[in-house]
Amino acid sequence: MSAASVLRTPDERFADLPDFPFAPHYIELDGLRMHYLDEGPRDATETVLLLHGEPSWCYLYRKMIPVIVAAGYRAVAPDLIGFGRSDKLLHREDYSYRFHVAMMTRFVEALDLHRVTLFGQDWGGLIGLRVAVALEERFARIVVGNTGLPTGDHPLPEAFFRWRDYSQTTPVFHAGGIVKGACVTELAPEVIAAYDAPFPDERYLAGARAFPMLVPTTPDDPEAPANRQAWQRLQQWEKPFLTAFSDSDPVTKGGDAVFQKLVPGARHQPHTTIRGAGHFLQEDKGEELAQVIVRFIAGTPPA
Repeated sequence: MSAASVLRTPDERFADLPDFPFAPHYIELDGLRMHYLDEGPRDATETVLLLHGEPSWCYLYRKMIPVIVAAGYRAVAPDLIGFGRSDKLLHREDYSYRFHVAMMTRFVEALDLHRVTLFGQDWGGLIGLRVAVALEERFARIVVGNTGLPTGDHPLPEAFFRWRDYSQTTPVFHAGGIVKGACVTELAPEVIAAYDAPFPDERYLAGARAFPMLVPTTPDDPEAPANRQAWQRLQQWEKPFLTAFSDSDPVTKGGDAVFQKLVPGARHQPHTTIRGAGHFLQEDKGEELAQVIVRFIAGTPPA
């Protein structure tokens, strides 16, 4: 991929973000720079991998990371390529579901993460679940919230298609406004601005515009076979698996029941519903969600 087709958001866009005292870290993967947060002891016995979705970035985890670190765990929160402080591809066709899975797989391997507890929300689940089953030896547990692993074999909610249509037709893709609209709590203007920070203009939004079109919605979607294979692996997943969905997300409502029914590791776990939270439950109830993860880790020591 030529340098001319890669954009990098200027650092000054990320200056003085509210409640975000974390140092940036970078790794180069296939010629692209990926940004991530890495807090807590590097030699911690447990690592929590926090994967964001659309159109957010690791700023979404600012309320959760301190709780996880205070429990003695390592918290790693990368920005997907196309988001946050990570490099952005100029052309929408350069993004694919498979591309994101491959990049996140390489990220986990490059950092040599072990004893990982995955938390995935939105695309963080669609990508993270594929990575976890591919690198099962590195993952100790999975926690999912407001996400899924669609294969196109079952219809998605109408709310998703409304969102997909909006994402393709709106002349101004206002990331901060989209996050605000999918939260229950009121966001301060400076927080909304922080979600807009990665995208100085429309050129930087190719990844955010592309994502809704990459969700498998028909059985013949190019990524449907890979997701079916991942489901086959999940239906054999015996390691601890927890659902922590919110009570106010029309897009993923009911998805927690599917995981609880099909994943063996989800049996007899303390599944929870985060009340008073929308799609971005990390923003609405971040500290509460982090405590759920911390308790889950403490209650399910690896064999």
